[in-house]
Amino acid sequence: MAQSILDAMPGASTGTVVVTDPLNFWAGKRVKPRQEINAEPVFEPATGRVLCQMVPCGAEEVDEAIQSAYTAYLKWSKMAGMERARVMLEAARIIRERREKIAKLEVINNGKTITEALVDIDIAWQCIEYYAGMAGTLAGQHVQLPGGAFAYTRREALGVCVGIGAWNYPFQIAAWKSAPALACGNAMVFKPSPMTPVTVVILAEIYKEAGVPDGLFCVVQGGAETGTLLCHHPKVAKVSFTGSVPTGKKVMEMSAKGVKQVTLELGGKSPLIIFKDCELENAVKGALMANFLTQGQVCCNGTRVFVQREILPQFLEEVVKRTKAIVLGDPLLDGTRMGALISKPQLDKVLGFVSQAKQQGARVLCGGEPFVPSDPKLKGGYFMSPCVLDNCTDDMTCVKEEIFGPVMSVMPFDTEEEVVQRANNTTFGLASGVFTRDISRAHRVAENLEAGTCFINNYNISPVEVPFGGYKMSGFGRENGQVTIEYYSQLKTVVVEMGDVDCLF
Repeated sequence: MAQSILDAMPGASTGTVVVTDPLNFWAGKRVKPRQEINAEPVFEPATGRVLCQMVPCGAEEVDEAIQSAYTAYLKWSKMAGMERARVMLEAARIIRERREKIAKLEVINNGKTITEALVDIDIAWQCIEYYAGMAGTLAGQHVQLPGGAFAYTRREALGVCVGIGAWNYPFQIAAWKSAPALACGNAMVFKPSPMTPVTVVILAEIYKEAGVPDGLFCVVQGGAETGTLLCHHPKVAKVSFTGSVPTGKKVMEMSAKGVKQVTLELGGKSPLIIFKDCELENAVKGALMANFLTQGQVCCNGTRVFVQREILPQFLEEVVKRTKAIVLGDPLLDGTRMGALISKPQLDKVLGFVSQAKQQGARVLCGGEPFVPSDPKLKGGYFMSPCVLDNCTDDMTCVKEEIFGPVMSVMPFDTEEEVVQRANNTTFGLASGVFTRDISRAHRVAENLEAGTCFINNYNISPVEVPFGGYKMSGFGRENGQVTIEYYSQLKTVVVEMGDVDCLF
């Protein structure tokens, strides 16, 4: 079933793939657009050539997908948790079996390296497997009341949930949103980013092949207008959005009109604090992982790197040496460690941040320039050299605003109290990190940082067992971990009287 485009993947190379299959999916099959109007070209980041055309869904198509999902939800929600689990485990198995092919297609559409994409696909099947394990454990509570009466609670599905994904982790985010939704008995209609529409449809086909009812996981393509239609639809019970703060605010506002539940996973400008007693080699590795994964296009990246003044020179020397050694180029080659940014506008925006940082007094220690690989087919790709900025201050634009590119801003600090205050001086609160050998300090700083995640002596590891989400303007609600079950279900209380009614009238 999910083999059409995947069959071509083993022999595919950068610059050779053209996607012609329909990119919408509902009622158990790919669906062609009703009208080929308002089509937007989708580019292959590594080459700059057109990969396919994305045609946005209109009101009728969105309604069709949601009705299809609702019909499937009525069947799926009545199945036992263990029955749902078996289907989900089969979906995880299929993804595991085809991980190399899916990862390759992800690279072609997204621009990240094959090394990273393989990890993303592994996290996706692990997430589905994890929530399959929870599907059979959903249970309520029994409460004894006076006179033999009792009450019990039921954890029930919400109905049709909408997932709106981002372009940096297209397949993985679709798994992160759909797995807990399906485990709880819901259906999902998913809208990927218009820049990365290709791989989510593969997930829809895999769910179908695994045995979910037709329509349980639907894919609708489009941009803001399609997203608006999804948020306003009366049959949608919940919206889970990953993306920027301005769009997140709009999603919340639109969903509020129908009193729909919302999960928002928004931007970040996360602090990474490196104390002088750290294991310096690990701290440098942590800073690289906190800034350069997926070409720096990661919302929880630790892009404000605070280094205690005594070790700043050694840190900078080592981090610059390692940054200069990062291999840029064809993302499908095993040896490549940084691929292309998602689009030409994004590349220009990031380069603009570097230029502005220089004007404001920051010093570029390496990178921050357009990069043209030697391979002729990559000359039109959206590459830039990873950048380390020194001489930064807290009030610079590069330190305050989310850049979403491979740019690390490094600043000195002197005391723990000072750096915690500076770290928290932001409207964001997605992630944070601290490197120190002092166990008391590590936990004390973690407690005082205003962020949804704090990494101690590591950065940017996201096991599916661990909740992920933000404080402040980085959003609310959680993805992954046991707690996410609460965000995809609702609690019903049933009160049972065993005697006569005590009536005042």
